[in-house]
Amino acid sequence: MFKKVLAILTVCILFTVNLKAKYPLPALQKEFNIKAYGAIGDGKTDNAQAIQKAIDAASNSGGGKVIVPAGAVFLTGPFNLKSNIEFNVEVNAKVLANPNEKVYTKSAFRENKGEGTIWIGGENLINVTISGGGTIDGNGISFMGAELEDSYVLKPFTVVDPRPHLLTIVGGKNIRIRDLSIVNSAYWTIHLIGCNDVTIDNITLLNSLKVRNSDGIDLDHSKNVRISNCYIESGDDCICLKNRREYEEFGTCENITVNNCTMTSRSCAIKIGSENMDKISQVLINNCIIKKSNRGIGIQNRDEGTVSDVIFSNIIIESHLFSDVWWGKSEPIYVTSYARAKGNNKDAGWRFPKGATEGRAGAVKNIFFSNIKCSSENGIYVGGESPELVSGITFDQVDLFIDKTTNISGGFFDRRPSNVEGLPKANVSAFYIDKANDVLIRNSSIKWGTQLPDYFGHAVEIHQSGSVKVIGLEGTSAFPKKMDAVKDYH
Repeated sequence: MFKKVLAILTVCILFTVNLKAKYPLPALQKEFNIKAYGAIGDGKTDNAQAIQKAIDAASNSGGGKVIVPAGAVFLTGPFNLKSNIEFNVEVNAKVLANPNEKVYTKSAFRENKGEGTIWIGGENLINVTISGGGTIDGNGISFMGAELEDSYVLKPFTVVDPRPHLLTIVGGKNIRIRDLSIVNSAYWTIHLIGCNDVTIDNITLLNSLKVRNSDGIDLDHSKNVRISNCYIESGDDCICLKNRREYEEFGTCENITVNNCTMTSRSCAIKIGSENMDKISQVLINNCIIKKSNRGIGIQNRDEGTVSDVIFSNIIIESHLFSDVWWGKSEPIYVTSYARAKGNNKDAGWRFPKGATEGRAGAVKNIFFSNIKCSSENGIYVGGESPELVSGITFDQVDLFIDKTTNISGGFFDRRPSNVEGLPKANVSAFYIDKANDVLIRNSSIKWGTQLPDYFGHAVEIHQSGSVKVIGLEGTSAFPKKMDAVKDYH
């Protein structure tokens, strides 16, 4: 009996050894706790050096997990991520930006020093994950001036705007940002430049709704990006696609998907532009909720780049008016192409092609809106400098409810920053088409509320446009006894 048991055990051991040889177990990920490198979680000590040492050690060892341990607040100035690491902020841990403006010296836009600095940065990164159930806090209010009714005063500066962007990655590949809270940025929050193969999933991004320029996620010359399951509140745009001139070598912005996100913005919840000197294309945005925003969806082309082949579907939009500090006039959907305004502002030299003092607008075409439900104080605006610039715009099952809900003056659209009148006075018509071509409004509806100021207008209003087809539209003008549902002002 003993010999039989021994034989069986021998066979099992040999089988296990052979199995391990054929299918070896993966090596455990190395861990690098920032405390082991001198970090002190008292919320007062600047831990930039300690955090950088932990990141460098993980990357230099071939990769590993850099741990920000639970139960403490780690104040820090700027530091840089490195390749092959996971930066893990544990539950109940916080990484907090140092409020001392003097520690922020690296420009977020290279030689253009007037648009913020970098807090957490990294260049030419491969295989980087930022994760954990904790919080990365940009300490944004520390960098603001006096508080106003719906914004903060921006502090004056001479050459360098010291306000830090929270996360800036230039030239990243295989980037993962997931399962954590990112809050209180003083400027743009997540800025991904020239990145390829990116996933942003299940993050809570909460900025003060009074902080100007506090974009949520900016995809700049980036490709193959998936954003999903996020909750975003930001004073400026929640999700923005663009091609900045400072990073033109990275080319187009394309192959972008956004799914299952909830957003609130004082500017535009989902925006394409305004900076776009290349091409933005192949974009799918689906299953999203936009609440209490100024503008819902905006294509704001102001440079020579083009925007094409974009689909928005299954979206609920709630928008209303805010002060002129914020761009937008409660347009739930906004599709435009106007050349950028000329000016002598701090960054004017970076807005136009090198050596130029003015620019031109590129085409916006093949844009589709399907199953969109809008509640707003204004209508949908589609327009450009000429009908050829804005074409192939389809609205299918787009339903609008328009009512006056604030005491802020209406009867305007917002075309800033452009070389035409920025805030033109106009009827609030449900669909306002101004110099566009090949526009289709199909199986859509308009309902008006009980608060109807005299500037509320038609269901569809058309100015100097090419083909505009209206098929299966339900609804009337705001005042059906005085004005037609559809009016073409050719």
